[in-house]
Amino acid sequence: MNQVKAYSAASATALLASTKINRRQPIASDVQIEILYCGVCHSDLHYARNEWNFTQYPAVPGHEIVGRVTAVGGGVKKFKVGDTVGVGCLVDSCRTCPDCRSGLEQFCLDMTMTYGSLDKHLNAPTHGGYSQSIVVREDFVLRMPANLNLAAAAPLLCAGITTYSPLRHWKVGPGQKVGIVGLGGLGHMGVKFAKAFGAHVVLFTTSPGKVADGKRLGAHEVVISTDAAQMAAHANSFDFILDAVSATHDLNAYFNLLKRDGNLTLVGAPEKPLPVAAFPLIFRRRSFSGSLIGGLPETQEMLDFCGQHNLTCDIEMIRMDEINTAYERMLKSDVKYRFVIDMASLKAE
Repeated sequence: MNQVKAYSAASATALLASTKINRRQPIASDVQIEILYCGVCHSDLHYARNEWNFTQYPAVPGHEIVGRVTAVGGGVKKFKVGDTVGVGCLVDSCRTCPDCRSGLEQFCLDMTMTYGSLDKHLNAPTHGGYSQSIVVREDFVLRMPANLNLAAAAPLLCAGITTYSPLRHWKVGPGQKVGIVGLGGLGHMGVKFAKAFGAHVVLFTTSPGKVADGKRLGAHEVVISTDAAQMAAHANSFDFILDAVSATHDLNAYFNLLKRDGNLTLVGAPEKPLPVAAFPLIFRRRSFSGSLIGGLPETQEMLDFCGQHNLTCDIEMIRMDEINTAYERMLKSDVKYRFVIDMASLKAE
């Protein structure tokens, strides 16, 4: 067992602070990774503050991990020491259920999350990427494209795949009109991917100040969603809408914008249930669905696509000791559009 530096929360009300955690020694199928960069996801804040009621303390968040391989087990075939790799929201699953056999490990009922699950090797909670290193089963390690800025690529391991997967599942492409609701960590990647897939992209935002940025990121049009006239002008015209908003908002206003057989997929995670009216759905055979990250094959496909198209997240780099301030800023949407921790700052403490 190895002890490594990390940042953790000791309780739901405690600030994250420096600590040490245990990492297992690599076994035959494991890859040991020195963490170079870790993105900051809103899920990290939810977990640290026990807002989803499953946190085990001390809690070490972080599931947008990019690093360098420092050791491999004797049975590892895909990676070698020195490789640049990524780890997302999952570090294990049962590998035998229909979901796993279909490459949809994110739906496995026995999946092991990067933090907040049980580490079956240590019989202790899994700890995430706010740490110096991590040990992960080979099958859950991803190869990073060599041409991408590694810090800006880190959030692809969650924000990237969370938006890429539903756009691919609903076959977004040329000739389609696609809406992206919200311009945050998820939404800005939704805009980039939808544009790269060849769709006509419309961004919906409540903030007039985001119009120029939305167009810079690839939106062909930007609609202020609080303007009833702007919304009405797009009625019955969308093939697909990706909703990336985690705050309380009116879903039904967006159902009315879908064509017959159009779909709205929710990837944001509002804290409270949102009302859904029946008539906007049943009268136009519209559908409403959700989506959760992506499986390992699709996540590697997403990373390769980003390498081919030079797509990364817009980020603001922070030191590890700035994480508590970053959380408060994130709550105010004061970031464009994802914080990423330079983990060398943890090593220097």
